[in-house]
Amino acid sequence: MRGDRRLLLALLAPGVLLAAWEAVALLLLFTGAAPESRTGLGTALSTQAPVLAIWWLAAAAAAAFGLYRLHAIFVAGADRLADATRVLAGDPQAPAIPPQGNATLRALAEAINTLADRHRTLRSDMDERIADASEAVAYQRDQLAALMAELEQGVIVCNLDGRILLYNQQSSRLFASCGGTVGLGRSIDALLDPALIAHAREMLEQRGAGGAPAHFVTGLPDGHLLRVGMAGVRPAGEGATAALTGFVLLVDDITEEQRAHASRDARLLTLTEASRASLAAMQAALDLMDYPDLAEDERARFQAIVRDEVSAMGRRLEALAADTSEDLKGRWPLQDMLGADLLAAAARRIAATSGDAAETDAEPGLWLRVDSFAVISALAFLAGRHGAAAGRPALRLRRAEGRAHLDLLWRGESAEPAPGWQTEPMQVGDERLPLTVRDVAERHGGEVWFGRQREGSDRFVRFLLPLASGAPQAPLAPSDSRPVYYDFDLFRASAEGSTLDERPLTGISYTVFDTETTGLDPAGGDEIIQIGATRIVNGRLLAGECFDQLVNPGRHIPEASIPIHGIRPEMVRGKPPIAEVLPLFHAFAADTVLVGHNVAFDMRFLQIKEAVSGVRFEQPVLDTLLLASIVHPHETEHGLEATAARLGINLAARHTAVGDALTTAAIFLKLLPLLAQKGVTTLGEARAASARSFYARLRY
Repeated sequence: MRGDRRLLLALLAPGVLLAAWEAVALLLLFTGAAPESRTGLGTALSTQAPVLAIWWLAAAAAAAFGLYRLHAIFVAGADRLADATRVLAGDPQAPAIPPQGNATLRALAEAINTLADRHRTLRSDMDERIADASEAVAYQRDQLAALMAELEQGVIVCNLDGRILLYNQQSSRLFASCGGTVGLGRSIDALLDPALIAHAREMLEQRGAGGAPAHFVTGLPDGHLLRVGMAGVRPAGEGATAALTGFVLLVDDITEEQRAHASRDARLLTLTEASRASLAAMQAALDLMDYPDLAEDERARFQAIVRDEVSAMGRRLEALAADTSEDLKGRWPLQDMLGADLLAAAARRIAATSGDAAETDAEPGLWLRVDSFAVISALAFLAGRHGAAAGRPALRLRRAEGRAHLDLLWRGESAEPAPGWQTEPMQVGDERLPLTVRDVAERHGGEVWFGRQREGSDRFVRFLLPLASGAPQAPLAPSDSRPVYYDFDLFRASAEGSTLDERPLTGISYTVFDTETTGLDPAGGDEIIQIGATRIVNGRLLAGECFDQLVNPGRHIPEASIPIHGIRPEMVRGKPPIAEVLPLFHAFAADTVLVGHNVAFDMRFLQIKEAVSGVRFEQPVLDTLLLASIVHPHETEHGLEATAARLGINLAARHTAVGDALTTAAIFLKLLPLLAQKGVTTLGEARAASARSFYARLRY
């Protein structure tokens, strides 16, 4: 706006100078004229005043137009060239500067593009060298990420501030059941009791390096019990007295384990109380039977009491033993496994023990929940027990009515397995197992039987096995990239003792979001129909941590708006209302700065719904539209598409909430170095500069 004021003053200057010149000329004319001629001179001037005014206006307009053209060619063109040069300096991949303006500016633009090409080449060479040097580190990080993904325990690594810098999917599943969100840069205090975390840290500090981990048990709002082990992270090579730089949490869900223990304790208590009563009754009966003058009918009655109590105690013990056996079977670990992998492992085991190479045929994408060792052992036992005379075995897996049929087949004529194949302990090679085939089936809550194909003479033993409870969770990131579950740079993000406004923009966590609405009038009844968001932590876009939720607006969606956002009424039918969605988004955006493009529009919708949702968005807010106007003050268009094009950003799915949020996040990251060139490096400076922008005056 300062440049616009300069142009306005420059355009007014010719008129002011001409008016001043005319005033001085008239003053000199009157002063130099004889007194007797001044009256006639005044009359002549008053007669010619319209002509003089028209002449003055024409001359001022011509001069202003000439100055405007000169400003557009030499000043505004140079300003735009300077802005585009700054973009190229900050991002070598930005688009080339289009030649505009006079011949000098066009030549200068070509020279700058040439320099940018050379800089891009040098930058590419440097990136290749950095990539080569970082290859080993990247490999180790990928190995660590893969290892974390396979662990059954939830793993969370935090820095001293309790900010999460590494986690695995299992930890996400553990806390997702009660609405908790695990993510990079988030605080562990939002998931676990801060007092427990502080106490465990204190124990680790007292024990020093090499000391035992600290443990505690805590409950979640949904009633689940977690057992948490905490180990300290200390710098390598600094001795036993090295200070903590962070801590590792190993989290197990022990809800079922505790429930089983409680049930067992209750059964033992019931058995103890009942046995005590039985023993007391038997002792009393035996004492009375010692009397020599006891009548025979009385003696027989007391003997019956003893027999009944002994029989009752026996039944209680048998029931306890049966319950304990069921508990043992139920507590045996079952794991999700791809059916094709299970068949491949079983074929290898059969080949190793019996020498037969079994064929495999598994339905693609079929996941089972099995004790893989027990099932593979049973298949190898049956293949070996049936004998080579039955022919070459084959393995087949199919889905059937909510379960899975795992068949061990023998091609051609074969006899039924010898009696006892379900109940005798299994012998696999030189290894004898205490399990039976029937045990394996019961352990999975299924059945096993021998049968024959309806067509042909093939025989089979069929196991009825459970399917996995759900398909494996799809990765949050695109399929061609691994989800980002770690950021070791957060180890350095310790408490700085400064307010948020004083922190550098590159060291803050952001939630970049966008909304799709039924219309443009939040106060007039228009509603949110979709919220999409992603996160930026430590200067990195976490495309794998997204929030994407359709919202039932409780009103019709205007037909005119559907081509813009592509959301039809049937897509939001059955979706949660905004009163349920906003608390979820509020939790997703906790402890972050909100970022949006023309975000005043989106924030107005959120503020109107604060009462019905019960949440308030009180964190700082940045607007990439305002920031773009700071970086490019001489541009007249700062829409999302125009800004992305200037910065060389390919648009994601336009006019979808998540697509626009991802585009806005990419714009924001491109703007950070350009803002630094303007001297805007902290959150407070960014907010102050945004408030001075012309676009900050917009209201909704």
